[in-house]
Formats: sequence, C-alpha cells, structure tokens
Amino acid sequence: MRKLSRFYIDGHWVTPLAGSESKVFEVYSPITELLSGQVLLGSSGDVDNAVRAAKKALETFSATSKLERIELLRRIAEEYRKRHDDFSEAVAEEIGCPPWLAKDGQFTLPEMHLKAGIDLLGSYQFEHTQGTTLIRQQPVGVCGLITPWNWPILQIMVKLAPALATGCTVVWKPSEYSSFSAQILAEVLDAAAVPPGVFNMVFGDGSCVGHAISSHADVAMVSVTGSTRAGIEVARQAAFTVKRVHQELGGKGPNILLEDADFETAITSGVQYVMLNSGQNCTSPTRLLVPRSRLDEAEAIAMKVATGMKVGPPEAEAMIGPVANKQQWERVQHMIQRGIDEGARLVLGGTGRPEGVERGYFVRPTIFSDVSNQMAIAQEEIFGPVLSIIPYDSVEDAISMANDSEFGLAAYVHSARHDAAMQVASRIVSGQIYINGDMNLYDVTVPFGGRKMSGNGKEFGAAGFDAFTESVAYLGFGTAS
Repeated sequence: MRKLSRFYIDGHWVTPLAGSESKVFEVYSPITELLSGQVLLGSSGDVDNAVRAAKKALETFSATSKLERIELLRRIAEEYRKRHDDFSEAVAEEIGCPPWLAKDGQFTLPEMHLKAGIDLLGSYQFEHTQGTTLIRQQPVGVCGLITPWNWPILQIMVKLAPALATGCTVVWKPSEYSSFSAQILAEVLDAAAVPPGVFNMVFGDGSCVGHAISSHADVAMVSVTGSTRAGIEVARQAAFTVKRVHQELGGKGPNILLEDADFETAITSGVQYVMLNSGQNCTSPTRLLVPRSRLDEAEAIAMKVATGMKVGPPEAEAMIGPVANKQQWERVQHMIQRGIDEGARLVLGGTGRPEGVERGYFVRPTIFSDVSNQMAIAQEEIFGPVLSIIPYDSVEDAISMANDSEFGLAAYVHSARHDAAMQVASRIVSGQIYINGDMNLYDVTVPFGGRKMSGNGKEFGAAGFDAFTESVAYLGFGTAS
C-alpha cells in the first residue's frame, strides 16, 4: 500500500504543517475496491508556504532566458521518459484504467505536450514593437494549478509546460484520487533540478487547499480543470483578489452525422471514443445526432462496436476498465436509471456491473436511443461509458439541438461534402469542432478550451503560452535618441 505523507515545497520534500489522522485521504482501488493508499492532506498554512516559495523564486526565474528555460524543459522531458513504467503502474492503480491505456495515452499525451512546449518556446515572440511602443509578454506571476483525476498527468502537463516556459512559478494541487502519479511527477521535476520554489505541490481537497490557492492574494492566476461546479467555485473564490482564472470544465459533445456521412466510420470511431477511459473524457461525443430515417442503422453500428469492447479487470485483457471511484460509479448508475425512467429506449447495457464482474467500479457500456435532447442524459455530463442517440428531422433541427446545451467544449460534424460539414460546424457554439474525425485529428498546437459553461481561456500551443503571460506596453520606447 502506498503512503504519501510529504509535499514538495521550495525544492524540498516537507512534512505537512497540520498532519493528523483526520486529514488522511484513503484511496481505494477501482478494480478491487480494497484500500490501496493513504494521502496526507494539507492545510492553508501549507499553501502559504508554497506560495511564499513560489513568489520568492519568481524574482529570478522570471528573468531567465529562453535558452535556460528550454534546457530546463529538456531535462524534465529526459527525466519524465525514465519513469514510464512508474507512471503507467501508478495511473493504472489509482484510476483503474487498462494497462494498455496507462502505458500509451496516459503517458504519451503529456509527453507530446511537453515536447511541443519545448519546440514552441524557441520561436515564441515575447516582445514586439508597434510604432514607438514596445509590447512585452511578461510572466503573469505565481500560478495556482488545480487538476482532476481522469487524465492526471496530461491535465497538469498542459498547464505546467507553458507556465514554466513563460517564466511563471507554480503551486499545484492534484486530485486526491490521483496522488500516486502526482508524487512521481514531483520526483521527476526534482530530479530535473528545477530551481527551488519554481514548482511546488501540495496534496489536498478542494474545500481547503483548493480554496486556499484560489483565494490567495499572492497567486496571480488560477488554472483549473474539473467539473463546472468546481470551476464556478474557483472563480467565486478568486474574485476577491481579482486574479485571472482559466477554466477547462465539462462537456456534452454533439456528434452530428449528415445524411451523406460515412456512418460506419463515424459511428465506430465515435463510440470507441465515448467508451475510451471508461467514458471519463470531457470532450467525448456523447450525443450522437442522426437523421431519423437512418436511426436503425446507427443503432446497429453503435451496438456492434460497443459489444466488441470488452470491459473488466486487467487480467481479462479488457478495453474498458472501471470508473475511477465509488462516487463516480454511483453517479453513472444514477444517470443510467434516469435515462430509463425518462423514457429513453435502452439499446445496450443498463445499471449494475457487467456480467461476470462481481466487484470493482465497472460500468456496463450503455447506449440509449430515441433520446429527447431535453432528457437529463442528453443535458448533463455523465462521465461514464454512456451514449445517447438522438434522431433529428432536419439539419436545422440538428444544429438547434447541438447548441441547446449549457456546454460548449467539443463538437463533431460528419459529411461526405466538406462544404456542407463546414456550414453546419460554423453555426455550432463550441471551442473545438472536429470535421470528419475525432481523436485522429488531435493537435497539441491548436487552441483548446470551452465556451458557455465549459469554461473560458485557452490551452495548447501558442494560446497556452499566451494564457500565462501579461501584455505590458512601454510607450515611447522607440523615441529614445
């Protein structure tokens, strides 16, 4: 059993100020439901210490050169690669994802973002002139980073790499559920000789450590990935100090198939993505909108694909593992039952564990059809392997239903005619819109972020760098003799 009892502050592993039995968070295996670890949670005092260290380090780190920061990120990338097996084992243990996913996507996607940050830093323009004015992109300051458990290393790397690249210092609160992999990442940064105070990590829950970071007067920016509820709370707490807040929150992705779309290809990839990582992806195309005349065909394809994706523990060589914890399992079960109660037609799956699985937080891959866009399963983010198939009678109807959601993170449009797909896509309110594809089009260099209740601010690429800088104008710069 893993026992984590220290934080990383000011370049050292330190004991929490207020450690006690009441502050111990117990981590249970999503696969066996047995206790797998204990994490000592921090207090506002621990956050104060971390912010103090970050503020002091900012004085020198913000003045480092591009070359110095490139070298730092390269050292981090080198140390990160050394810990592949450790990361894979930790992520598989803490959130239960299948070993193939832990070894591949959960490890390689963060590495892709880190390498992209290194490449971009060499060409990123931190200053330019406009007339007689010099405009300089300066580090925003001490940044609070709050991340979830579903893609634990990816979600921190898309924040950490640009923060360090632009000269910011950070205080990180990982999810309590994914502390195992967080511990390893802190060890990576320590091994990479990140200057003391530049990177700090405090384990804790949202109500204490998250609140202390969001409301701290010396934190200039908070970047949070999580539920919409969590994002709202962070923004509320941050308002008193008027700090910048970036939120990457929930999603309920519409996937519109026009009449001439390649249904076999689009539905196959769409269902696979909905089921990937046990459905715990904020960008999943969980609302499949198809012409009513082709509803039967869409159902048949979706059922075939989902039925072929085995769910179970690692020894079963399954494609789908459990959801991350008991609370999430109960939430998914509740939403599946709501779909049944509201009159959606259950095509596959349902409540309870899959056949032959007696323990663990496993969910039956579930498909509903004849779903009304007003049903809870079409409006609320379920965060489980659940697909809603919604028939439409006209393209206008499909566009209207796609936009009839409080979310706007990712959307998908499929058509044999590129111009027709683009016409539909241009009318959808979403931060990213995929044309005839989904994860095969994933690009770490283009802006990523939501609209409406899916959040604000952008990550990835140059937009991610911009998020961690502040524009400062030096008027009269070009008038000196």
